[in-house]
Amino acid sequence: MSEHSTVELPEGVRKGDDRLIKLTESAVAKVAALARKESDKPFLRVGIAGGGCNGLSYKMRFVEAARKGDIFVDFGGAQVIVDSKSALYLKGTHLDYSDALISGGFKFSNPNATSSCSCGESFSV
Repeated sequence: MSEHSTVELPEGVRKGDDRLIKLTESAVAKVAALARKESDKPFLRVGIAGGGCNGLSYKMRFVEAARKGDIFVDFGGAQVIVDSKSALYLKGTHLDYSDALISGGFKFSNPNATSSCSCGESFSV
């Protein structure tokens, strides 16, 4: 995590660290590359929503800015935002990226999940 972040955070947004969510080097590189393409939306919002075959599913999208109550984590090229409710379910999660043709893409490894589906996109606690 970059300790010298130049990002101005709105009031009510807290700085977090990799104890909340940890991106591997390959995930940081991919998020940074995607963020460059989304030049008007530089932040990756990672969250949890109800649904999926196990009750909860991971959601990721690029957004323009953080909102009050969000937690901001800077990985030096990849800027991640997590809402405070999702943070309860994500704490300690690792996010990896693989460009493999089979089973490639982003993969979550969540220590809070008691079970997950075979696709790795939903889980339960």
